[in-house]
Amino acid sequence: MKLVGIGDNVVDFYEDQSTIYPGGNALNVAVVSKRNGAEKNGYIGIIGDDLEAEHILNTLRQEEIDVTRIRKMYGPNGKAYVALDENGDRVFKKTNRETRVQSIATLQFTDADLNYINEFDVIHTSINSNIEHELQRLSYKPISYDFSIKSKYSKEYLAKVCPFIQFAFFSGSGMNAGEIEELIQYVHTFGVKIVVVTRGGEPAICSDGQKQYLQPPNETEIVDTMGAGDSFIAGFITSYFDTLDIPTALRNAVFSAGKTCKTYGAFGYGKKV
Repeated sequence: MKLVGIGDNVVDFYEDQSTIYPGGNALNVAVVSKRNGAEKNGYIGIIGDDLEAEHILNTLRQEEIDVTRIRKMYGPNGKAYVALDENGDRVFKKTNRETRVQSIATLQFTDADLNYINEFDVIHTSINSNIEHELQRLSYKPISYDFSIKSKYSKEYLAKVCPFIQFAFFSGSGMNAGEIEELIQYVHTFGVKIVVVTRGGEPAICSDGQKQYLQPPNETEIVDTMGAGDSFIAGFITSYFDTLDIPTALRNAVFSAGKTCKTYGAFGYGKKV
């Protein structure tokens, strides 16, 4: 299968290590999907012209991710300041949201972009990617979408996005069983094919509209949970497009997430600064 990630990228700055790691949901999924065996992966997004942006670009090239459609702007790249708690869970302390180039400009797709995207089997993007205005134009391809946590979206937002996507991913930590069931059924009303709710250390729930599947996480050493959810998505989507089998895709998803938990950053490449 072939996947293109469209949208957000950042560097995650671990202050206690004086180290930056490449990250961002759309970027992470593109990279980890390739590591999961995808035939071809690309990334489209906006980057800055600083050291952080250069590190991201170099990393993508090393991971053999196609970067030919990236937009480069003069200004600082997105940067998140991160700490880890005693359990290895990442805690976001602050970002440079007000000054980063990704907050100054949005992606606008040309015909050449759409022709390029047509080379891939699936698009992955997220609530942090700021491309809601382009989803209808992109919907000629299957779209995988990460909505993140409950505080980031509303029913109005779901109604705006869901008609154009086939795969919806949510972080359900802190949600009760009733809330999760209501969310799954509501999202399906818009024609979304597969809805997945991850729940941290609890079993993930996947619904195809007819049946629900539970997938417990793998027991693994946890060094850093940064990017684990993104790796789950990458493992699921890559496997699903190869097998069209949900249980197989879920098993691959938790294996992929478990590998990510064993290293710092979303997929490594720490750089001292």
